[in-house]
Amino acid sequence: MKWIHLKALLITTTLFCTSPISTAVFAQEKTVEPLKIGFVYVNPIGDAGWTYQHDLARVALEKKFGNKIQVKYVESVPEGADAERVIRDLAQSGHKLIFTTSFGFMNQTLKVANQFPQNFFGHATGFKTAKNMGFYNARFYEGRYLAGIIAGKMTKTNTAGYVAAHPIPEVLMGINAFTRGMRSVNPNAQVKVAWTNSWYEPDRERSAANTLISQGADILTHHSDSTAVVQAAEDKKIYAIAYHSDMSKYGPNAQLAAVTHHWENYYTGVVQSVLDGAWKQGKVWGGVKDGFIKVGPIHSAVPANVIALVKTAEADIAAGKLHPFTGPIWDNEGKERLASGQPITDEALLKMDYYVEGVQDKLPTAK
Repeated sequence: MKWIHLKALLITTTLFCTSPISTAVFAQEKTVEPLKIGFVYVNPIGDAGWTYQHDLARVALEKKFGNKIQVKYVESVPEGADAERVIRDLAQSGHKLIFTTSFGFMNQTLKVANQFPQNFFGHATGFKTAKNMGFYNARFYEGRYLAGIIAGKMTKTNTAGYVAAHPIPEVLMGINAFTRGMRSVNPNAQVKVAWTNSWYEPDRERSAANTLISQGADILTHHSDSTAVVQAAEDKKIYAIAYHSDMSKYGPNAQLAAVTHHWENYYTGVVQSVLDGAWKQGKVWGGVKDGFIKVGPIHSAVPANVIALVKTAEADIAAGKLHPFTGPIWDNEGKERLASGQPITDEALLKMDYYVEGVQDKLPTAK
């Protein structure tokens, strides 16, 4: 009799443990999968530069979200057909959210976004969108203007050299803002430009830097992705303003400051929105006020009064009191581009196709 009761108890216990409710809860826990995120990089990550800054933000994402996300990146992806293939492969392999981090990936990102309407795409520095694709950018020109103040005060030859990648509006904004920053504190300052027609080609960047030095530049800066320009300045014992990242370890004596980019808050916000089921098409253009752009560290060679000028201008930019492109603006061929007292519009910035007064170069045709 006791054996019968014990057997009945065992049967009841077994039935309870395998009840539909218990099984459903277990299955639900098992099927929760991480959000798969893809990053497409135009250059190798390295330890400084454009791609490195985006990758720092990727690492921050993984630290913040842990096992809620699964991240893959593909580096050194050429702009063009290869980019389209890489973006499509990520979408096909279940990456729900994909970030493409170069201007030249814009059309390829748009094409794949239209083919995968259930996925979400973010494209850096472009302007095209779709229902499931937004863009994000930084107001790099704000940091350029601040760096120009340092250069204008520190130059002895009144000449800075600028190594530039491609003649697109983003790069022209940087050249022009840097020039206006220099001339705001040194009306005799001029900027000479050398084009590489490549985002990342260290040998060509170094060669361009040396050419500018031979033309009298005693301060260099760049819109290119390697550390070659800062290294060239260090070798020639002149100053440099680094771009994208702090590159002082490559030019401890040369680097006066760095215009640095910070993407962590942007990426974190987008990932959280997808996890919450609240993704919206983004059109983001953040600057100094938003923490996207910073200037520093500033070298001890820069006098305290110059640092104070930079800090004041930085605060005024963040507060909306100062815009690096407020008229009058004249181009370097003597044509008025903006009347006195008028701030330039974002639309005009995104179409910028001229040099401002003070740039000693003839604008090449975009490639």
